[in-house]
Amino acid sequence: MDTRLLRTFTTVAGTASFTTAAAELHLAQSTVTAQVQALEKELGTRLFDRLPRGVAITEVGRRLLAEAEGVLDAESRLRAAAAADGPPVGRVVIGAGETLCSARLPGVIAALRGLHPDLEVDLSPVGTAEAAEGLRTGRLDIALMLEEEVLFPDIDTEPLAHEPLVLLCAPGHPFAHRTDPVTWEELAQEAFFLHEQGCSYSDRLARRLLSTPGVRPRLTRFGSIEAARSCVAAGLGLTLLPRATVEHALREGRLAEVTGPSIPDVPVQLARHRRRWTSPAARAVVAELARQFGGGEGSVPAARS
Repeated sequence: MDTRLLRTFTTVAGTASFTTAAAELHLAQSTVTAQVQALEKELGTRLFDRLPRGVAITEVGRRLLAEAEGVLDAESRLRAAAAADGPPVGRVVIGAGETLCSARLPGVIAALRGLHPDLEVDLSPVGTAEAAEGLRTGRLDIALMLEEEVLFPDIDTEPLAHEPLVLLCAPGHPFAHRTDPVTWEELAQEAFFLHEQGCSYSDRLARRLLSTPGVRPRLTRFGSIEAARSCVAAGLGLTLLPRATVEHALREGRLAEVTGPSIPDVPVQLARHRRRWTSPAARAVVAELARQFGGGEGSVPAARS
């Protein structure tokens, strides 16, 4: 059996879309369709139901998915064993939120290109739930999650670092010039522009603001950090963001930091699937992530080999 067909099958299962799977595999959509049909013919069963807005894996397909992933895992082990004496090679896909993709991971990829020229690293901007699903299907090799804790039974996580958070307003806002800390009661009377629901630090702030008695804060959620940042810079309200995403804006005076209640840093969790093998290429990426995030290579437990 051609393992390329299995890889296409698992990618379509993870994306629920022939179009998205084709983009991830760098194939034409017609090729993805033909490969899935070829696998269905070889196995003698339908793997997907074709729907107007995508595809849905069948019950038989769901049962076969774990077996297909096992074959691909074995193939990866075989290739790694053959290249055991050489430098890390291959493709590693990292799933992470917008904050880390834009502010932290470009430096990691640049360093890896210098250290391991034959190692290809791709970024996939995803939220926590999507990252967990990507690890399950094999679409992602590793993921970084900004979460206090990750409660997926099949996902292993290790704290990699902490991201400092900062309350922000426009330079002309009265809070920008306060030397005494702003209270929760005062904050709850402001309009807030926060990252979308499911963002752990935004959800935590929203719960704290909503629990303030006697006031009803105005909360607007965005799928883009840039949208929230732009609204605040325009003087429309406040936000809470990782400092790494606003350092330039603070230095240039486009945003101002609010002195307020103490807000704990948000952990960066390194996540891997519990049952999946971690390739030498992925282990090289993990080592560089640990170094770049400040913990040093030994701060992250060894990956499964």
